[in-house]
Amino acid sequence: MPAIEWLTAQPIAHRGYHDQNRTVWENTLSAFTRAVEAGFTIECDLQYAADGVPVVFHDDKLDRLCSIPGDVRAKTSVELGMLSVGGTQDKVPTLSQLLKLVDGRVPLVIELKGRKDDDEGFVASVLEIIEDYKGSIALMSFDHWLLKEAKELGSPRPVGLTAGGIDSETFFVHEEAMHLGLDFISYFYGDLPNPFISKERKAGIPVITWTVRDAQGVEKTRAEADQMTFEGFDPREALIS
Repeated sequence: MPAIEWLTAQPIAHRGYHDQNRTVWENTLSAFTRAVEAGFTIECDLQYAADGVPVVFHDDKLDRLCSIPGDVRAKTSVELGMLSVGGTQDKVPTLSQLLKLVDGRVPLVIELKGRKDDDEGFVASVLEIIEDYKGSIALMSFDHWLLKEAKELGSPRPVGLTAGGIDSETFFVHEEAMHLGLDFISYFYGDLPNPFISKERKAGIPVITWTVRDAQGVEKTRAEADQMTFEGFDPREALIS
């Protein structure tokens, strides 16, 4: 198993340390700079641009973040790099730009946003870009085919399952994914505690939660997981329920 102790060492800023898209928008270099300055681990999302370049962007569509219609995967990384995020000076960054900015100063937890039967080359491209990066990185996804490929390609970085749910059928699917030899789990805090997570934690699998926005989420994480992915507050300050 790749070294992963760093994953739970400090709170993880969801899509960077943004201010809920008021002035500092999610998944932008400004949000990542702010996270570095605060010393938080960064969580972010990757999409696969039309030219085969991984870009940092959450949604499939461009309208919410860039105020134009269209599919993020229909544009090249160069085209996306010219689009304003939230009307700010920030543009859609590439994975390479993110790595250059962070430069190992804080860890990165990167979620791959897949599309079934349309992800050829995605994982391989990500692994190639991060191959020589000196900082701590973990990869994760809801999409089991991406996790399977990352393991088959011999990812030297930790690979984790992003998930949620509370019913037995869902747990069965999650357990199938864990049989790939995954290294950690990112789970929706509102679905804790549950037998699946309790079993995996007992087996030594680290569990982080998503996405904590209030004191209830903080307390649930402390009781049932090992670290939180947060947004909308400063976890260094006390929250009142």
